[in-house]
Amino acid sequence: MPDSSQFDIDLSCPGRWTITFSNPPINMFVPATIVELGTIMADLDSDPSVKVVVFQSANPDFFVAHLDVAKAAERPEVLGLWRDFVLRLASSPVVSIAKIRGRTRGIGNEFVLACDMRFASKQSAIFGNPEVGVGLVPGGGALEWLPRLVGRSRALEFVLSADDFDADVAERYGWVNRTMDDDTLDDFVDTLVKRLTSFDRETLGLAKAQINRFGVPTGSEIQSSIDMFFPALASPSGQARRAKLRAMAYGVPSDFELNFGRYLPSLGPAGDDNAAVPAAGAAKS
Repeated sequence: MPDSSQFDIDLSCPGRWTITFSNPPINMFVPATIVELGTIMADLDSDPSVKVVVFQSANPDFFVAHLDVAKAAERPEVLGLWRDFVLRLASSPVVSIAKIRGRTRGIGNEFVLACDMRFASKQSAIFGNPEVGVGLVPGGGALEWLPRLVGRSRALEFVLSADDFDADVAERYGWVNRTMDDDTLDDFVDTLVKRLTSFDRETLGLAKAQINRFGVPTGSEIQSSIDMFFPALASPSGQARRAKLRAMAYGVPSDFELNFGRYLPSLGPAGDDNAAVPAAGAAKS
């Protein structure tokens, strides 16, 4: 990986890759993140010894904060790269596991939804797709993955409310496989990975492919959401709502980023561009 890599890859355990995401200060996804994930996916598929990949975060407060929308707007082709990455991850014979601590919003939630399994810290994991609250629609797969996992009504609750949901709700609704106390999460995932890596890689891949017939969206389905994302980004109402975020410590360590869902109603009614927005102070260290 280049020196600017946002991902540390640990290959010390036979049959397992552990990939740790770190893009300080709050683990934002930027275009370079998506490009690097494509490279990682190519390397993963070319390693015949790997059976399981575990994704985790170096930041205990943020698994992935969300997409840097301004930077993505400068490189709209990256969402096509993102579509290709998540579909390749889902179809790979390698079993993918997300080990989740901290906030997991927007494209971060779409990332873990594309993983084969999700295990989350009961104390720290928080999930959300806040796009509707800032005048956008989720464009990275949430609209395709969530109804398959949790059903139509719960998917509507998650997406339309644009709120944050704690780990207990995520588990109860089927968003994640399981939640557990933070101090047992690592041991649980390690035990599961050791079990999986003791099995035959080809058999794991065949079984995964058969199950995929019933739960994986198509490329054209995900593309249809991408095709809605950039027009929404350019709409006057969407631009007005996102302009208000700049007064709320957006994209930096702050109470706003820690509690994104709670702050969205303070943007005011859609169309009321003059509504006052309270500032969200920087997070205390």
